[in-house]
Amino acid sequence: MHSKNLNNDDYQFDELIKSHPKLEPFVFVNDHQTQTIDFSSSDAVLHLNKALLKHHYHVSDWDIPTHYLCPPIPGRADYIHYLADLLAENESPKNIKGLDIGMGANCIYPILGTQIYHWDMVGADIDPNAIASAKKNIKSSEKLKKQIEIRQQYDNANIFEGIISDKEYFDFTMCNPPFHSSKEEASKGTLKKLRNLDKDDQPYQTKKDIILNFGGQANELWCNGGEALFIKRMIKQSIDYKTQVGWFTTLVSKKENLSKIYKQLDKLKVTRKTINMTQGSKKSRFVAWKF
Repeated sequence: MHSKNLNNDDYQFDELIKSHPKLEPFVFVNDHQTQTIDFSSSDAVLHLNKALLKHHYHVSDWDIPTHYLCPPIPGRADYIHYLADLLAENESPKNIKGLDIGMGANCIYPILGTQIYHWDMVGADIDPNAIASAKKNIKSSEKLKKQIEIRQQYDNANIFEGIISDKEYFDFTMCNPPFHSSKEEASKGTLKKLRNLDKDDQPYQTKKDIILNFGGQANELWCNGGEALFIKRMIKQSIDYKTQVGWFTTLVSKKENLSKIYKQLDKLKVTRKTINMTQGSKKSRFVAWKF
């Protein structure tokens, strides 16, 4: 993880439980005599997130609707820290403003950007329920209400249009795009995650059970053409906002999609970078470009 990530060390469950007592029933000692939780349990991960946000980031009333994507806080914080490094390469301005495309019901990137680096953030999403949840997550804190604005996208063909207004400038945009190209692919991906957590013997009867256990709505998990096509569309649409954004960035979950993305970017003759990130055994990355 990034050197500034507050979760570089093992989870201090005793301290986290003090901050959020409802986490305690989900904590147990495994065969290695280490405290942990069942990371395949959406309830356990939800309460771990609540504890982390309370303990490290002073966010007391965070929640998500049932069956919406529950993000791993340490990994999300890594994207924020590496973005800060990218902005610092060229003596970034004091008052940074960022845009999160597809913030989701959790609104986690705007919250972390504001709490860690005091950035002004705009979160955008097309799902009305996600919009309502995000607004609820920020309304309990005067700082979050002041520094985060929630905007709804009404046209699923657009990524920036309808969100970025005339003469508005963002130092960066960020995005965690849908990974998969179909519901079936998302179901297989979720089952693989559960197997990696030694849960392959669980009696899932239907693909619906798999998706609901992991969490995530359709627009959070899959879209036509999958991640590669979504990002290529984002790149094409970024041309119209090249003077209004410093760095465009997006997570790329599948390494095999990088060559397609690079090809699209090189056609535009932009400056591009790939920032690699590691969280435990998981390797991830985001691609950044500017005109």
